[in-house]
Amino acid sequence: MSNYIDPERDQFDAFKELPRDKPIMMLNLLCFREKAAYEDGREATGAEAYAAYGSETSPIFRRVGGEIIWRGKPELMVIGPKDKHWDMIFVARYPTAGAFLEMVTDPDYRIAVKHRQAAVKDSRLICTTESVEGGDFSG
Repeated sequence: MSNYIDPERDQFDAFKELPRDKPIMMLNLLCFREKAAYEDGREATGAEAYAAYGSETSPIFRRVGGEIIWRGKPELMVIGPKDKHWDMIFVARYPTAGAFLEMVTDPDYRIAVKHRQAAVKDSRLICTTESVEGGDFSG
C-alpha cells in the first residue's frame, strides 16, 4: 500500500497549470502516525506534530486568505476499504490557486512543513472548484 504525504512532482506541476485566479477548495483527508517521525528524533505523537504544523502555518494561511470552511469527525467508512480510516477531514478554501502556491512556497511555511511530514502516515489532498449546477445529485 502506498502512503501519500507530499505531492509527486508531476501532480504539483499539473496543479501549477490550473488557472491561478479562481477560488479553490482543498479537501484534506489525514491519517496520523501514532508516533511522529521527526528526522531529529524529537518525541511527539502524530496529532501533536500536526498541531505544531497548524500553529506555525496558520499566520501564513490567513495572510494568503485561506479559511477552513468545513471540518468533520470521521465516524465510519460507508463505501470504501473497511480497514481505512482518517483522523481528520476538512476543506480549506483559498481565494485563488495562486494564494495556495504563495503559501506553500513561503520560506517560513517550507520550514514548518516538517511537522506535517512527521505527523502524517497517509493523506489525500484533492483540489476542487465550486460548482453552481443543480441542488441535487444530478448536478
